[in-house]
Amino acid sequence: MAEILEASQGEEPFESDSMQGKYLTFMLASEGYGVEIRHVTEIIGIQKVTTIPDMPEHVKGVLNLRGKVIPVIDVRLRFHLPERDYDDRTCIIVVDVDSGSVGLVVDKVNEVIDIPLHDIEPAPMSNSKSGNAYIRGMGKVEKQVKILLDIEQLIKDEDLSENEVEEEVV
Repeated sequence: MAEILEASQGEEPFESDSMQGKYLTFMLASEGYGVEIRHVTEIIGIQKVTTIPDMPEHVKGVLNLRGKVIPVIDVRLRFHLPERDYDDRTCIIVVDVDSGSVGLVVDKVNEVIDIPLHDIEPAPMSNSKSGNAYIRGMGKVEKQVKILLDIEQLIKDEDLSENEVEEEVV
């Protein structure tokens, strides 16, 4: 898993422009999704998560990652997909946004790919209240479509900063 990120980063550190158009792709159910690589700090295997009472079903709890307590969200449940048992392919993608670090449980991580801006279409309209708030766009990759997530919006809507989770735990 870490090899995916290392291969995408090469030997030189990323500059802001070099990350433009790069997405870490992963699977949920049978659909392909992507998040901007600039938000991804690491990919780890599924680990023991400490459950916190009175949280939404998709918030699995918190994880101690090298002394840092981070909330863990099961993206499958967040999107109202059927729950499934975790297996050896299940991963936690640790993302970092303004509100802090959050772990995202996904079925399987695929690869880091380039999706040029001209290959990204707007998300289709939705009648639901939340609409497509978490969808940045639809990335055309060969003959497939990847659902590109707006991770900042997903985390912001969760309202789960590390400080708030730590306050809940204390």
